[in-house]
Amino acid sequence: MDRSNSYSARIAPAAEPLDSDIQTAIDRVMRGEPPLILFTTLARDRRLFLKFFGNGLLDRGHLTLRQREIVIDRTTALCGAEYEWGVHVTAFAAAAELTTAQIGSLAHGNSDDECWNEDDRILIDLCDALHETATVDDNLWARLRTRFPEEAILELLMLAGFYHATSYLVNALTLPLEQGRPRFTDYAGSPAE
Repeated sequence: MDRSNSYSARIAPAAEPLDSDIQTAIDRVMRGEPPLILFTTLARDRRLFLKFFGNGLLDRGHLTLRQREIVIDRTTALCGAEYEWGVHVTAFAAAAELTTAQIGSLAHGNSDDECWNEDDRILIDLCDALHETATVDDNLWARLRTRFPEEAILELLMLAGFYHATSYLVNALTLPLEQGRPRFTDYAGSPAE
């Protein structure tokens, strides 16, 4: 499937060779795959690259991989950040046990879709509330507290915020989609399970 884009990035990636510590950091994340355009673009500025990589929440924290990816995929979809959404769907959706219907729902649906259980619905509702109002009302907060310890709630808030910021970055840079990554339209009309 052709993934060519009708736009190009507003800032070119860093020239190679990259500084050895930056290359090592990228290699550790990419595990033998070519580096993402986002990473090589940030590599233009050592400080910004290291700050971005240092603030990531892809380590083993208070959330399961599934919980983390639901928040990331929903946040990036709400922001229209097809670049980052596609990267995460490709890299983590299978391991997070997200079905085709669930991926489609994260991009185009809502928490009422039949493919979700109550735990998943809370995460989607959280992302929607943060995106729409930049806060969490008392009702949703109470729902979160019934299922997550306070440390996990903090991580959920930070995760949504980090990927909101990442969405701003990839959208404003108009990064071309990575080769072989899905588009929102690939999941349009996915039937709910």
